[in-house]
Amino acid sequence: MNPARPGGPAAPTRVLLVDDHPVVRRGLRALLGELPDVAAVGEAADGAAALAFLDAAEAGTAERPDVILMDLQMGTGLHGVAATRAIAARPDPPAVLILTTYSTDADILAAVEAGATGYLLKDAPPEDLAAAVQAAARGETVLAPTVAARLLGRVRSARPALSPRETEILQLLAAGLANRQISRRLFISEATVKTHLTHIYDKLDVGSRTAAVAAGLAAGLIRPA
Repeated sequence: MNPARPGGPAAPTRVLLVDDHPVVRRGLRALLGELPDVAAVGEAADGAAALAFLDAAEAGTAERPDVILMDLQMGTGLHGVAATRAIAARPDPPAVLILTTYSTDADILAAVEAGATGYLLKDAPPEDLAAAVQAAARGETVLAPTVAARLLGRVRSARPALSPRETEILQLLAAGLANRQISRRLFISEATVKTHLTHIYDKLDVGSRTAAVAAGLAAGLIRPA
């Protein structure tokens, strides 16, 4: 989220809308326009257009988004998972919040493994979407209740055991802290943080920070940030 302007209120959270349906983008823009602390700064019809928008933002010809609302399936264009993976690989990327009608295990896992910060369904109430955008901007993981339930079902039969330190680090990941911030908070080296993350990933059978947080939340190993 943007920092507060000197002597003024915090700048609104900037959102890029990525969906292949113009009517959906128009509806989302209208919804966000009703919120005093959120602003839609652009639209894209597929993942490639979203990446081009980020290129323009880096060049200073477009406004950089804090959060990207990303659909999963977008016609013949670059789909949401591939776009999310490309965005997450960029330096200091914006948060990607998946907003889709698809709720299968494969779709959910593919999105979180690609680096999505959250996963919502398009039937979510407007107030839930608004809260999710702000949470994503803070670096928090956001999961629709049905999505969380699906993930819980996958881990309930074999709840992984994390050490107290690993649980502490996973909780800090859920709060959006980077490795360097975690090392300073816990007074350990970044190398030690990375070692703990490797163990966490192995125990949770995941391959990314977002997926680890999602699995930890679903299993009840950590609390929501």
